[in-house]
Amino acid sequence: MTDGAIQSYVDKWLAVQPQQRVALGFVDPAVRDERVALAALEQELIASAYGIREPQVAAAKLQWWAEELSGAAASGGRHPLTKALFSRERARSIPSPLWLAPVLAAMAQLEQGTPSDFAAQVTASRNMHGALAALETAWWFGADAPSDAAARIATLSHLVFALSRLELDADRERLALPMSRLARHGLSRGQLKDDSPARREALKAQLGDLAGGLREALALGQPLSTFRGLEGRTALSTARGAARAAEPFAELHKRQSRTGPATAFRAWRAARQAVPLG
Repeated sequence: MTDGAIQSYVDKWLAVQPQQRVALGFVDPAVRDERVALAALEQELIASAYGIREPQVAAAKLQWWAEELSGAAASGGRHPLTKALFSRERARSIPSPLWLAPVLAAMAQLEQGTPSDFAAQVTASRNMHGALAALETAWWFGADAPSDAAARIATLSHLVFALSRLELDADRERLALPMSRLARHGLSRGQLKDDSPARREALKAQLGDLAGGLREALALGQPLSTFRGLEGRTALSTARGAARAAEPFAELHKRQSRTGPATAFRAWRAARQAVPLG
């Protein structure tokens, strides 16, 4: 990306998902900029939904995005990312509800508390992350392409990442571990901030469920963008490795920032699954 204003948002995306720097080399240069711009937009929406602690401030930011995306097809947009995306005919060919759905879902979940169990947690998180995956799938493969696998991967990868913020988010309304998991291991909200045998076991159980879901989603064989495919494979490796570790929380952090030959191989596999546009 040569536009400095856009590059700053791309850098924020890559700071959260450093493995995607490797994936960039596997994306067709003819469409790389527009695909990177969409990934950066996704990160901006995620940051608005989770990175602002005051719900009223987050709601105002998301409302701005709702107005921006609802009018971008006509106006071309005001935000650098919106401008970059809606300068392409592809953006106007995607139905408006697909652009708005992630923002509306993010606004709806601002006041939600901690889900009761793992299944409820996945369902609640899928509202937003599934909508982001549906938009991305339409951008890469067309509006008729199936997006169930991408939605599952986006949701479960987010929940793996959320576990790495367990200590930071222990005082927030929505916790990274569902209520039934806390009860089963005898954990209170305050105890999430400190290492303990109970917290380790709860993390291992959660990571095991996430790894199982990611493995199933990747096996569906549906179209996945190179970025989504790599995200899913990285999240699966992270969840598996951390679930087996003596100290799962430390291993989770270590693996999320790790890149190397294994990352390049996962990116290559993801690129092979990403069906090129005709």
